[in-house]
Amino acid sequence: MSKVSRDSLYESVNAILDHSKNKKVRKFTESVELQISLKNYDPQKDKRFSGTVKLRHIPRPKMKVCVLGDQMHCDEAVKYEVPHMSVDDLKKLNKDKKLVKKLAKRYDAFMASDSLIKQIPRLLGPGLSRAGKFPTLLTHGEAMVGKIDDVKATIKFQMKKVLCLSVAVGHVGMEPEHLVQNINMSINFLVSLLKKNWQNVKALYIKSSMGPRQRIY
Repeated sequence: MSKVSRDSLYESVNAILDHSKNKKVRKFTESVELQISLKNYDPQKDKRFSGTVKLRHIPRPKMKVCVLGDQMHCDEAVKYEVPHMSVDDLKKLNKDKKLVKKLAKRYDAFMASDSLIKQIPRLLGPGLSRAGKFPTLLTHGEAMVGKIDDVKATIKFQMKKVLCLSVAVGHVGMEPEHLVQNINMSINFLVSLLKKNWQNVKALYIKSSMGPRQRIY
């Protein structure tokens, strides 16, 4: 059960969209972030949580996804103009840490064919895992474009050493209704990860990349 009232959430979302479209127009599409401040949590002692949830509407449509594919998936990637790399392309990186780091920076996420995913540590070393971008499995029974949309719609909450988290839940080009749905789903999922649920939530804010933040809880 969400403790954020639907009316005040709509009010905050509309304030963000109004600021972005009418008061301070940017040359890029600002993302909308959910910022979370936690309480009664000790990052040193308490178990650090981590979890992913697929939102109803894609929060980052421009997210760059690269397919590390077998021949069949590479052919499919060419057909749909999806960035891709074959086993030979990965071998050329020669496990060079700098090149692997560069690859991890170039894309927001990776997907890999079944036959390739087990070889990633051997071909690339731990670089993608360290960057938090270990590939998602792509099987031949799945539609590549649909799976890419799934990856784009999935957000990750990960507790680190501080009591603040921030995650992109949408962008200012979205309908208010869609933003509200994404924010609600994100909040409810995050609360389910917390040890004491709402008792661990100190404050919740939403803001656009360059706009002022709005407190929603």
